[in-house]
Amino acid sequence: MKRLASEAVILMAGSGSRLRRSGESSRKPLVPLAGRPLISYTFDVLAKARVETIHAVIGFESDALRAAIEPLIPAGIKFSWIDNPDWQKQNGISVLAAATHVSAPFLLTMGDHIFEESIFDLMLRNADLDELNLAVDRKIDRIFDLDDAMKVQTRGDRIVGIGKDLAKYDAIDTGLFLCPRAIFDYLDAAKRNGDCSLADGVRLMAADGKVLAIDIGDAWWQDVDSGEMLEHARKMISTKARSNSEIPNPSVEKDSTG
Repeated sequence: MKRLASEAVILMAGSGSRLRRSGESSRKPLVPLAGRPLISYTFDVLAKARVETIHAVIGFESDALRAAIEPLIPAGIKFSWIDNPDWQKQNGISVLAAATHVSAPFLLTMGDHIFEESIFDLMLRNADLDELNLAVDRKIDRIFDLDDAMKVQTRGDRIVGIGKDLAKYDAIDTGLFLCPRAIFDYLDAAKRNGDCSLADGVRLMAADGKVLAIDIGDAWWQDVDSGEMLEHARKMISTKARSNSEIPNPSVEKDSTG
């Protein structure tokens, strides 16, 4: 991978209430997935993308989460903790919490998503540094929980609409971005009563023609937001480990990641 971004922001401030309701007692980034904490997979792909600094935005039970994650941080990666006291608000506020900590361009992803390494490679090979870049999945028939997915409408390689309730869409937001600093200005503009979602900011940038869709092709990813999504991710990881695919085999990598 070539390096376009030396920094990454991971959002992990929420309580993971849907997963907790399914009976999972672990904090979401620490949920076990094929013998490893979920967040370890994100750390792996960021390290392979030659990211030098990771900023983690935390909020819910932040002290306990920090203590549990610190042993999992890859060697050689600088790590920055960003506290979001308004973690109960939407995720756009968590992104804004990173505004004074990060330089652009920076990767942005979620602490409850898992990606094949090739998705990061596609992003870094095809991104436009003057735009907001979003990795999208056009394999709509393969989305595990389509009702919960963030839908995207594109026109060519441009995103023109985004939202969970879009009537017309041709792709799904995977939760991986390469961001310019302008994202913070758009999120500020999107706030209503001191709150906004990341999608709100993306929607405003898209209206100005500043959001590029990066198609992930045949690659696999999964949002782990519910018990059903977690079980699906576990099955996929097991399948890919048996086929020696891009997702690391936990029996090989477990010792090196803590």
